[in-house]
Amino acid sequence: MSGEGSAPGTSPRAPRPLTQKTSGTVSKKGDRGAKEKPATVPPQVGEEEPKSPEEYQCTGSLETDFAELCKLSGYTDFPKVVTRPRPHPNFVPSTSLSEKPTLDDQRLSGSCSLNSVESKYVYFHPTIQVELDSEDKSVKEIYIRGWKVEERILGIFSKCLPPLSQLQAINSLWKVGLTEKTLETFIALVPLCSPTLRKVCLEGNPLPEQPYHKLMTLDSPVVHLSLRNNNIDDRGAQLLGRALSTLHSCNRTLVSLNLGFNHIGDEGAGHIANGLRLNRSLLWLSLAHNRIRDKGALHLAEVLRPFELEHREVVERRRLLLARGARERSQSPSRSRHGDSKTDREKNQPTGLSSLTLDKTEKIQAVKATAKGLGKKKEKSAEVVKKEKLGSAPSPIPGTPKKEDPAKTGKGKGTIPEQKVTKGKGLKTGSKEKRSTLLDSELGAEATEMLSPLLEPVEHRDGKVFMAGNKVLLYLNLIRNRITEVGLEGFLITVQWQAGLLKSQSVSKGPVGLLRLCLTELMLPRDPISKAKAREEEATAPPT
Repeated sequence: MSGEGSAPGTSPRAPRPLTQKTSGTVSKKGDRGAKEKPATVPPQVGEEEPKSPEEYQCTGSLETDFAELCKLSGYTDFPKVVTRPRPHPNFVPSTSLSEKPTLDDQRLSGSCSLNSVESKYVYFHPTIQVELDSEDKSVKEIYIRGWKVEERILGIFSKCLPPLSQLQAINSLWKVGLTEKTLETFIALVPLCSPTLRKVCLEGNPLPEQPYHKLMTLDSPVVHLSLRNNNIDDRGAQLLGRALSTLHSCNRTLVSLNLGFNHIGDEGAGHIANGLRLNRSLLWLSLAHNRIRDKGALHLAEVLRPFELEHREVVERRRLLLARGARERSQSPSRSRHGDSKTDREKNQPTGLSSLTLDKTEKIQAVKATAKGLGKKKEKSAEVVKKEKLGSAPSPIPGTPKKEDPAKTGKGKGTIPEQKVTKGKGLKTGSKEKRSTLLDSELGAEATEMLSPLLEPVEHRDGKVFMAGNKVLLYLNLIRNRITEVGLEGFLITVQWQAGLLKSQSVSKGPVGLLRLCLTELMLPRDPISKAKAREEEATAPPT
């Protein structure tokens, strides 16, 4: 009994209190840790954690702000903000594909696990790629590709994008599943961003209503706009052409427009050409990979050389000329009243003018008297010197002072013109003031004239009014369209006219016209029989 109660009883029961103690200590430490955790991070007085995205105050860091706003909005799995990967400058692809793998490559491939395979597909996870400034590491450009941007995500963007003071471009909104509602939200977001935002790329987002022209409003800050792969047809091109310019309005901020890889035909090209008639800001236009034929190409070519004004354009031009003339007439009395106030007073007061002339004559007589007095003093000093040298000398002949009269009169004449010069200077300053006011008014008039291209110089021929074509557009891309030799001939006439205009001396300053015209890779009908094969057959044929 003793052996059963002592040895076997104590040996298995001995470690139990130890385990109980250790477990008791662990549970006690866990309890203490659980009790201490909420006590270590108490909310500070006066600072409450935000409970909704509206209460969150952005810090200007896109990575931090986007993550916090997503958490507050209820997102558990949201895209991460990462730096856009760049190829290494020393990276050189292998020249031969038949190279055998090394031992290291074989070991690495043999040791591949599930984690390494999954890590390869991280590239396809939704991310927000950013480009940072090299100096202050601020966000300059944003790239979003291949994942759907919902309304809630755009609401988060509207909260965290405006604090980015150096944001310049929102690039590659490529196939992000925008709808008409989300596009409206995005368009409302663009003016809220930093004034440095100038570039927007909205590509691969076809919409039935095609409301892309809303990014080209008169108050839009967008300078570079890309709308590739949006299935824009002739109806969408009509809206874009109206956004470029109409009879009463014109877009003055958009510099480049990319409409490549769409469904624009001849009718749509005509609408774009109508938008270029009165637009004087667009420098770069791409209509590559569309469905434009010769008719649309001729519309575009005609706008780039002198074209005939329509009746409604002639009427609007006359209205603008009348308004400018009325404005100049209303400003001319104020100029004469302020600029010529002295002359008006002199004309309106003849008595004052006579008194002024009397005062001037009195001054001239006083100057002559002083000149004569100076001449007499010089004569006396000369006589004293002669008496000291030669002794007594006869009195001067009555005709001698006449010899000195030219000197006196010369002195008098020399003094009188000095007075005239001062008067002339005063007149010159007045004329300078008049000229400066006139120059300012001319510059202001020129600035107002440049507001409407209809006020540009025109040419009258056969009872018709012709205006110089659009010479502001510098780059036009029409590759991979259905243009034949007829359309090419129209562009040849345009280029020849612009080249002749450039050689003339009258356009030494200002826009010069097209600098680059891309028409290669046209969809021209080709000979089904290759000429190279015919040459080979001729070379291999036996001589006869």
